[in-house]
Amino acid sequence: MTLGRQDRPWGGLAALCVAQTTSWGLLYYSLPVAVVPIEQDTGWSASAITAAFSAGLIVSAIAGIWVGRQLDRRGPRLLMVTGSLIGVAALVLVATAPNLPVFVLAWLVAGLAQAAVFYQPAFVVITKWYGPARVRALTTLTLTAGFASTIYAPVTALLIEGAGWRSAYLILAGILAAVTIPLHWFFLNAHWSRTATPQSRDGVTQEIRGITRNRRFVLLQAAMAMATLALFAVTFNVIPLLLARGFDYRTAVITFSLIGVGQVLGRLAYSVLPSRSAPVRHTVILLAAGAGCLWLLGFLPGPALLLIVVTVLAGAVRGCNTLLQATAVADRWGTKNFGAVQGVFVAPATAVGALAPAAGPFLAGILGGYPAMTLAMAAVATIGALAAARS
Repeated sequence: MTLGRQDRPWGGLAALCVAQTTSWGLLYYSLPVAVVPIEQDTGWSASAITAAFSAGLIVSAIAGIWVGRQLDRRGPRLLMVTGSLIGVAALVLVATAPNLPVFVLAWLVAGLAQAAVFYQPAFVVITKWYGPARVRALTTLTLTAGFASTIYAPVTALLIEGAGWRSAYLILAGILAAVTIPLHWFFLNAHWSRTATPQSRDGVTQEIRGITRNRRFVLLQAAMAMATLALFAVTFNVIPLLLARGFDYRTAVITFSLIGVGQVLGRLAYSVLPSRSAPVRHTVILLAAGAGCLWLLGFLPGPALLLIVVTVLAGAVRGCNTLLQATAVADRWGTKNFGAVQGVFVAPATAVGALAPAAGPFLAGILGGYPAMTLAMAAVATIGALAAARS
């Protein structure tokens, strides 16, 4: 269902952009900045702290299925406001956690908030607002929110330096409340316009199952999950990979930072792809491009400039994949029951995205180094592209 302009709140896209940037900045990018200070203060291991965060992301993937259904039934306002409130409570719990189990619990709670305030519910809202014109609005949203780490990582670091990590998280909780709660309340629909012929819940469930159990859907879902695993595992661990290729540490870090530039460029490029070309063609080309970048990173020993260019291209494919996840379902199966179908579609990719950062070092240890890990992930990405072609 595409809503009329009268059902699209004035300033809604701008409000979502600000809310998404803040939500990602505080509920996602704050922890990587805080890992070392938390470890030094508490004695908890960095791996345990990061594992708590990954567990929260897995909770987000599971909860996202329920969130999608509720978005279709009830509209976004109450759901996303509640997500903001849960996020505030989670950050307060992070700040006051007396021990590691409570800290883990805090990030599990944060996972519930992430399911309700991160990209996927925002993608549902924009798809319902803009219908066939959604790609430009989705690009605007993801480009803006792409600056979440640029804005909030330094803010988090400054707060930790000035007040300690516990006080910093209390302040971050206050920022999350002050920014996202009013934006979600005043700029989101309380409910969707009702259709002329409302369906029974059983009828809706059957329609959703008819799509999500379809062979094409499952293949596309698997393809996106494999692409996410491969690209995230390699790009997140590109610094040790480049060190193994002879880069000095500073150059490797600079190259890593350029992945963000690549993501922005990729999202801009996606927005100008021909809208009339087949969705399957878009998907196969992008996933094959990602696999190609990983094969090059795995095989090429140099020169350094070429490896930097390929790394940026891999970041560009990652940026495209974010928008591909947002549009793939609607392009193929329309926007009816979109929240529920989208929640099912992205759950595997969200889950493997949580595991991918740790999967890289694990596989590198088993396979004998980061180049070998990259080749293994290139093979996974290639299988994903083939699955997409069959979808």
